[in-house]
Parts: sequence; structure tokens; C-alpha cells
Amino acid sequence: MARLAQTAGLTDVQSEILATVRQFVDKEVIPRAQELEHSDTYPTDIVEGMKEMGLFGLTIPEEYGGLGESLLTYALVVEEIARGWMSVSGVINTHFIVAHMIKQHGTPEQKQHFLPRMATGEVRGSFSMSEPDLGSDVAAIKTRARRNDDGAHYVIDGSKMWLTNGGSSNLIALLVKTDEGAEKAHQNLTTFLVEKPEGFGEVAPGLTIPGKIDKMGYKGVDTTEAVFDGYKIGADKVLGEAPGKGFAYMMDGVEVGRVNVAARACGIAIRAFELAVEYAQQRKTFGKAIAEHQAVAFKLAEMATKVEAAHLMMVNAARLKDSGERNDVEAGMAKLIASEYCAEVTQDSFRIHGGYGYSKEYEIERLMREAPFLLIGEGTSEIQKTIISRGLLREYKSRS
Repeated sequence: MARLAQTAGLTDVQSEILATVRQFVDKEVIPRAQELEHSDTYPTDIVEGMKEMGLFGLTIPEEYGGLGESLLTYALVVEEIARGWMSVSGVINTHFIVAHMIKQHGTPEQKQHFLPRMATGEVRGSFSMSEPDLGSDVAAIKTRARRNDDGAHYVIDGSKMWLTNGGSSNLIALLVKTDEGAEKAHQNLTTFLVEKPEGFGEVAPGLTIPGKIDKMGYKGVDTTEAVFDGYKIGADKVLGEAPGKGFAYMMDGVEVGRVNVAARACGIAIRAFELAVEYAQQRKTFGKAIAEHQAVAFKLAEMATKVEAAHLMMVNAARLKDSGERNDVEAGMAKLIASEYCAEVTQDSFRIHGGYGYSKEYEIERLMREAPFLLIGEGTSEIQKTIISRGLLREYKSRS
């Protein structure tokens, strides 16, 4: 049977990368995902394997030691990894966003300082916008950075929330308020590049990573808070050395992040379908495989169609970004449809498994806990609809 969600028009290099990653996922990730996920264990060996393959530097330019691949290549790699275990894709997602932001907006010194070590995985990135009292409303950020009298340093105070890789990373792209921009609230936000040791507790003077947040799913990868209390940082660690432009830089990163979330949703949906179609051909009722019952067969057809549709929208959004065009609407559409379809396909697979789907021995139980995260990560479905509708009204108004 032809494998679901193939992509046409790939180069030989892209095809070779994807084949290598697929083999790695089948051999190293899928067989270990259940055990590691159920024990909430960080996938150290798997991460080391991704380092060896160069995945941490996949989109970092060759001049900085990376592979210089496109967003499309990265999204397809993420799709493959999420098919094995979504948490593993989370390890590289925030890293990739931070690398993209530095590549696009960093000073020459910042690029040279961070990107070569990010390409090897020696430096691994996380990024932080949310706070305990806010998520998508970034203009309401309360965490502040005040410039010292010498002008060479800032002092940061406040609490941030929902940092993926908050403990295991050693670089945070941090969005805070600085009151150095224009009148509008979002123009008073600045992105800092915060270097820190890995680990939990008071990792640096004025910076505490309290510990892992216990989650329903998305286990293995650490999700944390970050508390800043008089944390001192140099002005040269402002991304692009441009106070007040942090919101624009973060939104550029979030656009590629939404393509990533769409890719993760596609990966989970593919795996849920694979499990369903395999089980439906093995499980028999009334003298025949349940796949031969029209009710199940039609469900499989619908699942496969949703997987293909989400995959194609994700690919379109990635290719548009690679072309240099704005893709906020397309990325929002891809994230919306992929996450919603992922939840539906996963639940349909769960239903096909019947009672066994409720058992922790079966992989679909884990997917049922992972899929809901994608409905809220990188902006809820309602936020995506807001972005899409605003973009459409902007476009069609310009034509009138």
C-alpha cells in the first residue's frame, strides 16, 4: 500500500534526509516511546541520535555549520518524528524557532556566537512569551526589563510560563516589556537572548526554573516556568540590538512555529491512521475483519482523506514561507485544520480499537493524550481563525 502523505517534487537530498529520519524513528523512537512517555523520562539517547544526524542544525546556514535546508524539509522531518513520538519533535521545535529568529534578526556577532553551537546541538533553545496570567495576549506582558543607568545592562523581573525545554535548554528567547518602543503596547516589547545552565532550581543569580509541570500528555520533554528576580543581562543580548522590536521578531518565529505544529499534528494523525488500519485488518467480528464492515471502512477512508488534506496545507504554508512571502494566513490555516483533523483522526482510531484503545499497552492511548495539546499550542483554533479572518479582510479590502 502506498504510504500516506507523500510529498511530490522533493530533491534527492530531501528524500535522503527523510528516509534516514524515517528509519531512525522506526528503529529508535517508536519501540521506546511508550516506556519513556509513561515514565515521563527525557529521551536523552534519542536526542543524542538527532545531534549525530545534524537535525539541530537542519535549517541553520552552512556557513555556521548547519545543513542549510528549507522550512519545508524541516516540517517534513518534524512530521516523521512526531509520527514516532510528539515529545521528541518538541525538543527541536523551540530550538528551531530560536535559531530562525537569530538567523533572520540577530546581529553578526549574535549569529556567530550562537548559530555554530546551535547547529551541533551544544546550545539548545527555548522561547518564552506566555505568563501565568496571559497566553495569546502578548501585549499584556508584565515581565519587565529596566535598563541600568550605565546603559550597558538590563535588569529583568517577572514570571514566564509554559517554556518547552525550559530546563533542558541553555538558551531562552525571552519576550519582555521594556518601554523603549512606540506608543502601541506591542511596540514596547523586546526579545532577549538569555544564556543559562541546564537544569532546575536557581540556575543563575536572579533566574529560577522551578521544575517540570506535570501534564496530561506531551511527557518526556520538560515544560516549565521561569522566574526572574533582579536578573542582570547585557544590552548586547537584545536580539538584533533592537529594543521595542521583540514582538515582530517573535511573530516571525511563531509563523514557522505554526507550520511546525501543523507538521506535528500531521505526524500524529498518520500514526493514528497506521494503527487503526492495521488493527482493523487483524480484529475480527461476525466472521470477518472489522475493516470489511462498511462502517469501519468508511471511517478509514475519511481518516486518510483528512490526513492528506492536512499534510498538503502544511506543505503549502512551508513552501510559501520558503519563497519569502508572508504566510501568516496560510500558516494559521494549516495549523487550524491539521490540529483539528489530528484530534478527529486520533479519536476515530481510538474508537476502532474499541476497549483495547483504553489500555496503556496500546499506543493509541498515548496519542489520545497528545493530540489535544496541538489544539492549543502556538495559539488556539480560535486565535487561528482570528488571524485568518483578519488576513482575508485585509487582502480583499485592498482589492475593492
